[in-house]
Amino acid sequence: MGLNDTDPDANRVHDLPATGAEDQTPATAKTNQESGSDDISSSISQPEKLVDEKKAPNTDSDGVDDQDTESELGRGRSPPEGDLEDPPRLQPCRRSSSFARSAVVIPRGERRGLLGRFAIIPEVEDPYHYNRNTKWMITAIVALAAAAAPFGSGIFFPSLSEMSRDFNVSQTIVNLTVALYMLAMSIFPLWWSSFSETLGRRTIYVVSFTLFVVFSILSAVSVNISMLVVMRLLAGGASASVQAVGAGTIADIWETAERGAAMGYFYLGPLCGPVFSPIIGGALSQAYGWRSTMWFVTIYGGVMLLLIIFGLPETLAQSRLKLNKPPPAPNPESPNLALQKVSTTQSVKLKTKSVVALLKRFFLDPFKVLAYLRYYPVQISVYSASVAFCALFILNISIQSTFTSAPYNYSGVIVGVLYLPLSLGYVTASIFGGRWIDYIMAREAKKAKRYDPETGKLIYLPEDRMRENMWLAATLYPGALIWYGWTAENGLHSAVLVIGTFFFGCGSMLVFGAVTTMLTEFMPHQSSGGVAVNNFVRNIFSCVGAIVAQPLIDSLGNGWLCTIVGLFAWITGNLAIWLLRRYGNKWRGDMDAALGMK
Repeated sequence: MGLNDTDPDANRVHDLPATGAEDQTPATAKTNQESGSDDISSSISQPEKLVDEKKAPNTDSDGVDDQDTESELGRGRSPPEGDLEDPPRLQPCRRSSSFARSAVVIPRGERRGLLGRFAIIPEVEDPYHYNRNTKWMITAIVALAAAAAPFGSGIFFPSLSEMSRDFNVSQTIVNLTVALYMLAMSIFPLWWSSFSETLGRRTIYVVSFTLFVVFSILSAVSVNISMLVVMRLLAGGASASVQAVGAGTIADIWETAERGAAMGYFYLGPLCGPVFSPIIGGALSQAYGWRSTMWFVTIYGGVMLLLIIFGLPETLAQSRLKLNKPPPAPNPESPNLALQKVSTTQSVKLKTKSVVALLKRFFLDPFKVLAYLRYYPVQISVYSASVAFCALFILNISIQSTFTSAPYNYSGVIVGVLYLPLSLGYVTASIFGGRWIDYIMAREAKKAKRYDPETGKLIYLPEDRMRENMWLAATLYPGALIWYGWTAENGLHSAVLVIGTFFFGCGSMLVFGAVTTMLTEFMPHQSSGGVAVNNFVRNIFSCVGAIVAQPLIDSLGNGWLCTIVGLFAWITGNLAIWLLRRYGNKWRGDMDAALGMK
């Protein structure tokens, strides 16, 4: 596809991944030169030099090296006379795989975010300039924090029967502690995401995890099922911040060429919750009762709060923070107005406008991101993930219900272990799926010869992530769900059932990873908002799935329920992929124009 001045994709120019000489273009073929820096923390990338197109940099006879010359040029000053006979045309050298570039560290006293001065990793002006080790460290912290929400959900599954007996209520009522937890995870990220785009990521993390610890304590000491359900709902809303803001953090620090792999590893956090929480929950509830699971979640939340305070800097670039901040409301007590004669009526009007603006900021603005659902690329991507998420929670409820009753009658610990193959499927797809979609995206850009004519850099399109990986996923997880349903219906050995759950985990994770990464790229200026929309819709689907699963299992059985859900997911999932492949380029161009990205 040729590129011209009216190409809607022109705004999506990204750097080439450093994968070898075959990726180089004339504009990026120089060798990377790095220099040391004594005043910048070791966690920040070393400055990138500018190299002459004709010769490599060297030290001049007067003792002024090229790094000093570059510093002067970068500040708009002329180099010392005689250093350069004719000012050569300078260009950035090809970056190494670490994407190393010049980094400007923010002084400790000026760092943003709540308790920002206590962060060990320093804040920089442009988070892309962190070196790879630091980026992976930030990714790991955010991934561990993202594990808190699904951990708080999955740790309850093995002890649902015990809670039903303890509070003397039905299994369906107890399932509300999971269903409403998921509902809160769908709604609260709208606020967390909206505030993170103006207040920054770090403040949201600190506030939300403080609330998560408080509500987890109250859940542990609940005296009746009503209190438990309410506290669980609030805890789910608090923990859900990372579900949206975490993906925004990944988009803050990783460029498009490597973002798929980074997003895959980030998702290892949320998926480690389902890996370990049922096992830990089963062991704790069997030994100490179901309340011990809530105390464990409280401790985990407290540890993560400390890790966030001391290990996570603000990653939202200052330029984006200024762009996203709403205009200040008029202040009737400002010095400019104090010099004027303001009538009582005018003062009341100004104060009223200020109050209205504040109320609008808290109660209406968070819902603005839902308007993105009017765009077909967002709508179809979110739908694909939501159907898979609904099927996942139907499967989660079915596993607990099936293996605690005849003919299995397993203990809570064994039931927890039987969730492990499902989660291992998640992990497998997270590790390999992220790199796979990065490879597919780069391959499609090269195949279409989408290079920017001025810089020679590849132009990446979000819909290119939805290729053979999604066709495979849209068939794999529905088929695995049907396999599980009929093997469970016929009471086959548990080893046969978990084969289906493993492949369900692989297929569904391929969907989750691709959709989340695409949404951060469809809306690059509000990446956490796109993920918040996805969480909102998919967690509503999961809430419905968790509520209806047990009654449908009782009436239809595992076999027919999983068949109905699996066939619906297979038909509509493949249709969604076909539509995005067929019309995605046009739809995205229209969306870019509407959002002012053209």
